[in-house]
Amino acid sequence: MLKKKKTEVYASGEHISISDDKARRIIDQIRGRSYEETLMILELMSYRACYPILKLVYSAASNAQCILGSDEANLVISKAEVNKGTTRKKFQTRARGRSSAIKKAACHITIVVKDISLDEYEDMYPVK
Repeated sequence: MLKKKKTEVYASGEHISISDDKARRIIDQIRGRSYEETLMILELMSYRACYPILKLVYSAASNAQCILGSDEANLVISKAEVNKGTTRKKFQTRARGRSSAIKKAACHITIVVKDISLDEYEDMYPVK
């Protein structure tokens, strides 16, 4: 019996101190694109959330190179998702002995990278 070869690897970042809506705005731009195109998009966009996402894309590509032995030219961002994380709550002192709450949002980001060269090999020799 032949086993199906793994073609996807992922990298996840948790408790990243960015609002999930702000991170999702960038993730929607890179979903389904090639690895090299994703790097160009993230380096040229001027949002604060681009840097942690860029680090996750680098990490996913490194995982693919280590686990699958794949080349960076064959990688595609197959899935990218952002989930709401925990909210840190702080208090700031105000006038007349009062305080007001400050809520700092966080999110969990998962990037899944797929090697398309292994996928083509699988189509040539289907699993029985």
